Amino acid sequence: MKPIIGIAANEQTMIDTDSHWISYTPRNFITGVQNAGGLPLLLPIGSVEDAKSYIQQIDKLLLAGGQDISPESYGASPHQKLGATNHRRDLFEMALVKEAVKAKKPIIGVCRGMQLLNVAFGGTLLQDLSLAKEPLLKHVQVPTPFELPTHTVEIDSNSRLGDFLPQSYQVNSFHHQVVAELADEFIVTATAPDGVIEGIESVNHPIIGVQWHPELAYFTVEKEREFFTYFVQKFA
Repeated sequence: MKPIIGIAANEQTMIDTDSHWISYTPRNFITGVQNAGGLPLLLPIGSVEDAKSYIQQIDKLLLAGGQDISPESYGASPHQKLGATNHRRDLFEMALVKEAVKAKKPIIGVCRGMQLLNVAFGGTLLQDLSLAKEPLLKHVQVPTPFELPTHTVEIDSNSRLGDFLPQSYQVNSFHHQVVAELADEFIVTATAPDGVIEGIESVNHPIIGVQWHPELAYFTVEKEREFFTYFVQKFA
């Protein structure tokens, strides 16, 4: 039996109207899971009460990128540089995380997904890179194409990421928010040269978060294909 990978979907309008919404995930998540021998299953944003039923249908959970996390989720007020949010998505994905942890099913969070994991366990976020006390690297690499790596991260060789990635590794970067206070549930497993947290790992559960986008570099960086193989076939 192929493992069923539940991918928490995002939503948007196809045209400039509120009457034509779609639920979606980036295609490379689908391709990555399929090529790694898994069956991707999209989990559309829904009621918190349905999260348990969704988790019962899958073997592992993947949290993708997207909007900023609503600051009310971590007890903060919105800063003027906060981007678009979807609090309904936040609440649903945090419910998915809660139920996956109860069911002891592995979770991986990518970019927003890593930030969501931190918030779900009591951590906080810096709402914009400009609010950091010290100057930071360029973490939104526009106009450089996202399939190309732009900065280095140092990876803990004793971590789950260290099982398949080298200690010094080049990643792409597309985020304007970062982890501020790390939840007690996690340890840092990857760090950018400016100190920004780029990888986290649970100390109690099979949970990994990465701040970069493996799916965007899927066809250009071999190690990012290994990311999907590890998650689908080995991560437990």
